Amino acid sequence: MPVAAAAPLISSVQKLVLYETRARYFLVGSNPAETKYRVLKIDRTEPRDLVIIDDKHVYTQQEVRELLGRLDLGNRTKMGQKGSSGLSRAVSAFGIVGFVRFLEGYYIVLITKRRKMADIGGHAIYKIEDTNMIYIPNDSVRVSHPDEARYLRIFQNVDLSSNFYFSYSYDLSHSLQYNLTVLRMPLETLKSETTQTRQESFDIFEDEGLSTQGGSGVFGICSKPYEKYVWNAKLLEAVRTAVHRDWLLYIIHGFCGQSKLLIYGRPIYVTLIARRSSKFAGTRFLKRGSNCEGDVANEVETEQILYDASVMSFSAGSYSSYVQVRGSVPLYWSQDISTMMPKPPITLDQADPYAHVAALHFDQMLQRFGSPIIILNLVKEREKRKHERILSEELVAAVTYLNQFLPPEHAIIYIPWDMAKYTKSKLCNVLDRLNVIAESVVKKTGFFVNRPDSYCSILRPDEKWNELGGCVVSTGRLQTGVLRTNCVDCLDRTNTAQFMVGKCALAYQLYSLGLIDKPNLQFDTDAVRLFEELYEDHGDTLSLQYGGSQLVHRVKTYRKIAPWTQHSKDIMQTLSRYYSNAFSDADRQDSINLFLGVFKPAEGKPHLWELPTDFYLHHKNTLSLSQTRQSYTYWWTTGVLKHLPLPFDEVTSAENIRKLTVKKFHKYEEEIDIHNEFFRPYELSSFDETFCLAMTNSTRDFMPKNVGIDPSPFTVRKPDETGKSVLGNKNNREETVLQRKTAASAPPPPSEEAVSSSSEDDSGTDKEDEGAVSQRSTPVKVTDTGDSTKITENVVQSTKDVYGVNLSDIPSEDDLAIYARFVQLGQNQHKQDKGSQQFCSRHPMDKVINLIPISSFSQDNIYEVQPPRADRKSIEIFHAHIQAGRGNMQPLGKDDFLMYREYIRNRYM
Repeated sequence: MPVAAAAPLISSVQKLVLYETRARYFLVGSNPAETKYRVLKIDRTEPRDLVIIDDKHVYTQQEVRELLGRLDLGNRTKMGQKGSSGLSRAVSAFGIVGFVRFLEGYYIVLITKRRKMADIGGHAIYKIEDTNMIYIPNDSVRVSHPDEARYLRIFQNVDLSSNFYFSYSYDLSHSLQYNLTVLRMPLETLKSETTQTRQESFDIFEDEGLSTQGGSGVFGICSKPYEKYVWNAKLLEAVRTAVHRDWLLYIIHGFCGQSKLLIYGRPIYVTLIARRSSKFAGTRFLKRGSNCEGDVANEVETEQILYDASVMSFSAGSYSSYVQVRGSVPLYWSQDISTMMPKPPITLDQADPYAHVAALHFDQMLQRFGSPIIILNLVKEREKRKHERILSEELVAAVTYLNQFLPPEHAIIYIPWDMAKYTKSKLCNVLDRLNVIAESVVKKTGFFVNRPDSYCSILRPDEKWNELGGCVVSTGRLQTGVLRTNCVDCLDRTNTAQFMVGKCALAYQLYSLGLIDKPNLQFDTDAVRLFEELYEDHGDTLSLQYGGSQLVHRVKTYRKIAPWTQHSKDIMQTLSRYYSNAFSDADRQDSINLFLGVFKPAEGKPHLWELPTDFYLHHKNTLSLSQTRQSYTYWWTTGVLKHLPLPFDEVTSAENIRKLTVKKFHKYEEEIDIHNEFFRPYELSSFDETFCLAMTNSTRDFMPKNVGIDPSPFTVRKPDETGKSVLGNKNNREETVLQRKTAASAPPPPSEEAVSSSSEDDSGTDKEDEGAVSQRSTPVKVTDTGDSTKITENVVQSTKDVYGVNLSDIPSEDDLAIYARFVQLGQNQHKQDKGSQQFCSRHPMDKVINLIPISSFSQDNIYEVQPPRADRKSIEIFHAHIQAGRGNMQPLGKDDFLMYREYIRNRYM
């Protein structure tokens, strides 16, 4: 079955300007090139309701200027008055987070500052740096409420500038495997879907003359986001059906980091994306176990993406990913923190003999990941007083019960391993044991890669590669199943276990792309150090979000190579976590409940701060009984079992197709042109502001200063050899990087006032705050003479250290003779004029050497070049051009009509 030419849809609303009158707000959105505009009209005369009008019309720049001019003229207090404007510019933004209402009117939340964090195939991923919350109703109609300010303060306690991410063209709520599988759907499926949605389009040239067989038509695809990982779904609920999809910007919460692995100059981007679930979300001791719908606390999906950055296209490039999950034990359990104990006792809140909650949870995982589901349980097995072992016993009973009804080949795999016990033992190496578990897990699940196996794997067969699981298809490999890791908190032990599994998967990913000869990576290599730093930042971020402090035990702690100062840092992190859990988690939990729409303020109901517990908000079955009851034996969703081991969400079915928005475009349309979106030829580019130069680089930040003749990132090095050791703290690493930069870099970054989000500048300039870029632009801080001498010694190195060979002090006589002839040739060139060139052609100078051309041209030197022969097609184009000048026009073809229609539509429509 032929596969369609498809590409992700790119949002045409990436720059926003909010204009204000007394009666309305006008939100003007445009694409980055500022050639296409859309306008939202927001009514300000309604004190409580949200009235938004989207006319669905695409404006040109001239039309928008005329529209704003008419609005300005019509809203002035007196006709012809120039002193006071009727239309004022309120704020510039990059996207809409959503709309929210407490007890008065609605607010609009806008993204006013962003920073690029990663790039996947040309699709940029941004981090929210700053937001602005604007009250919509006018002061003349505002109905005040005494508790409005307190709700506003609680809502703003969720810091949107801390680890919230979005993209205009890449669906962050889904995995790379899902996003690329959608783009490879059969041609007939996309044709039928385009026919169904044709009536919704306002494009008069839609589908006209576009043939996928000829290669000129491309399907633009946008999938429905996976709402479990979308954090502003409730904030967009009021406008989702009222506005065009380009206004809807879905954000995720978690972590996003990217580093560049240079393999002999070949750029390989390693990306780590963590998606935190918005269901049953909260803080450490206040959210444990699962709710009645199978959503567990601290559930995070971590995906590592590897791709060759030298080829940007999703269809032509090489991409690979591996997904794993962490989450609390799926049972009804909790810990009472009122006792003020460091480790409160674990209690099982409800009896669940038929594993109803666990069944709902694993049913979700089967739909999203397929089979097998592998559980790695890291809680303690042997304790003097039963504490963590309570969870293990209940989890084993639940998995045993559920596996009775699953086919044996799709059964849930349970792996218990007491990590704390092995850590205390001096005879056992924790990471070696984890490496064995990681190998068996990756062999069972496989990983995703979008290209068939390389020929080098046939030339150099490897036993581990031949035993690899997953699903092998004609276009590559698919990951089937997932590893689910948990301890009690799912923080320290879980992050180390996930790192070891990710390191094992990374070796297979590199091998599948033909970058290493065996699927094996060793510690103390530049590649692993880079990957370890990514995972350390990933673990610290997730631990701060859930536990209130950074990681206490890191990878180097389990390797037993941590410095002696690490123990005191671990104690401080433990105290910080305890303080956060005891004093600030309750306020953070209230903010999360309000932000996610779990609690909605209303007149006549108790306020959020008056509730003794939020148990009833997260467990809906306590307020109303479900109309349908799930079977105790057939506990999975209908249709899931039929497609296993493939995930049900990725198969081609009518239910999944309804989640897609499909539209047909010409191949040069901006909505699908990722080349235009990434390179932005209409903007002036600066190297200091280029993301790929500012990101972490294995050669610059991890490779030793004395490379010698082995610059491979897969060579094992001593800890003291590395340019940026993982063992050092981050402050020392930043100082090392600054020392290696010269003072002749870019000027210092602008002040905070210059990039303020509340600027009234009307130029519409993109005010991104490239954090990594500003770090590159920081000049070297010169201290005293001794320090400057050390810096110079670090920068200027000998040729032996850099290239591995020593250059001779005195060149040979032959080299000097060749160089002298070369210099003489250049001097004679500058002495020539047009008259003397003809003379020289008849009387060549004896002092000029005759060079032999090394090209296919018959004459190719500084004086004369014989042009190559033109092909037939070029000659025909030239003759047609001459005939057109004489008035003899050639008949127009289909491509000419399409090009003319494209010009007319962009120019006049």
